[in-house]
Amino acid sequence: MSNQYLRVAVIGSGFGGMAAAIRLQAAGHQVTIFEKRDLPGGRAYVYKDQGFTFDAGPTVITAPQALEEIFDCAGAKLSDYVELMPVFPFYRLFWENGFKFDYSNDLDATISQIHAKNPSDVAGYKKFLDYSADVFHQGYTKLAHVPFINWTSMMKAAPQLIRLAAYRSVYRSVAKFIKDPELRQVFSFHSLLVGGNPFRTSSIYTLIHFLERKWGVTFPRGGTGALVNAMMRLFKEKGGILLLNSEIEKIHTNENQVTGLQLKSGSNYQFDAVVSNADVVHTYTKLLKHEAAVALARKKVLSQTQSMSLFLIYFGTNRQYPEIAHHNILFGARYEELLAEIFGSKKKVPDDFSLYLHAPSRTDEKMAPPGCEAFYVLSPVPHLGHAKVDWKVEGPKYADKILKYMEKRYLPDLTKHIVTQRIFTPDDFKDTFNSHLGSAFSTEPVLTQSAYFRTHNRDPHLKGMYFVGAGTHPGAGVPGVVNSAKATAELISADLRSGYFQPVRSMAAIDETRSAVDITP
Repeated sequence: MSNQYLRVAVIGSGFGGMAAAIRLQAAGHQVTIFEKRDLPGGRAYVYKDQGFTFDAGPTVITAPQALEEIFDCAGAKLSDYVELMPVFPFYRLFWENGFKFDYSNDLDATISQIHAKNPSDVAGYKKFLDYSADVFHQGYTKLAHVPFINWTSMMKAAPQLIRLAAYRSVYRSVAKFIKDPELRQVFSFHSLLVGGNPFRTSSIYTLIHFLERKWGVTFPRGGTGALVNAMMRLFKEKGGILLLNSEIEKIHTNENQVTGLQLKSGSNYQFDAVVSNADVVHTYTKLLKHEAAVALARKKVLSQTQSMSLFLIYFGTNRQYPEIAHHNILFGARYEELLAEIFGSKKKVPDDFSLYLHAPSRTDEKMAPPGCEAFYVLSPVPHLGHAKVDWKVEGPKYADKILKYMEKRYLPDLTKHIVTQRIFTPDDFKDTFNSHLGSAFSTEPVLTQSAYFRTHNRDPHLKGMYFVGAGTHPGAGVPGVVNSAKATAELISADLRSGYFQPVRSMAAIDETRSAVDITP
């Protein structure tokens, strides 16, 4: 089978798309990435202004071994392409009553802080840590890279999922071990980083606690964009093709099989397989709207609940705030009630908020000019299906409200020191990323929309159609989408070996395709 190759298109250059493209290109296939925007990275876009560098999307880089594995499979070393710097503490958590907690993998420091807050929770935390380790080994080590493409695969995992009480929410699982209300927030907020409400998301996501303790939290020198550039450099070195400003209009099919792509510009390309890193709803309802074979899948994704959206402000200041850590969580007065409104259908944005504040110049001072600070602040908000807001009008008002809140409590004289600012709203998620309802993390990660119940890594009815990214198994977050790429790439290799693809292209045909497609310098 070593002389059999495929022409593969990858739609979108997010971390899932790039990881799949590198794996497939390293395996000998000819891979072309089509990216809608003018830079690669998907949500990991980069804005630069007045000497400030702003990572637009994911900034919490965990499970570095998953990234190292991508480079390993291509015969390279991650450390030769980008430096991952440790972040410590992982997060600094603040409450309006003045309580503060530095979250890290320093066990003694963690236990000391728990003891100072509520001594009786120390024993409970140790039990929670053991539980999180068990969930990690079952849910991440064994299942994160395994594609759930049939009911049998789900049944094999079911006994362990039941034993770990996967039907219980993250918050309920934490509350079983920890009693103090604020400490419960400390150990349950993580599911929000992958688009899940801690009160609804499966307890499987408690594995994040152990994952971070095991491998730490890192940040690429130069920002997340430096990691994107490293992956694209490797992809191109292996012979991969990247086409920017190339939005897809349609996935061509014939007799229930993928045959190629059409760009909005009108250009057409032939491929043996398509890997979509685009939004799963967009893929099924727009790019494949003509294909009857995916009617059931189209109906399914439209019926699923979506994660919340986000409102972001990117801003730079001409002074520094050393009391702020690299990653900060600013909890508002409400927790469960606020999340119920964000994930519910109140038809409006809540008046209060909890915030994630990113200050990368705490770790990499070159993210901002000397003496300055680069920030972005993120507020979870309802997606467009839950709150129909005119963000063009309300966005600047909401930004002003958030900035004044932080100025009052955490960043003195903030508004006097802002020298650059931009916002990104749910409308932008919908328009820029083609995200259904402006969701920031695709399908909501509840148990009934996880594993087998999530969009499969391979479409069961359309030959040659595959998925990577937040909307497929295992879900959102950098480790999630990178593992989805591993699952999908291995599926394609297995399908090639089994004779699923007919005919398989010769290397000569691959060379001809490269000449036809490679229109970039």
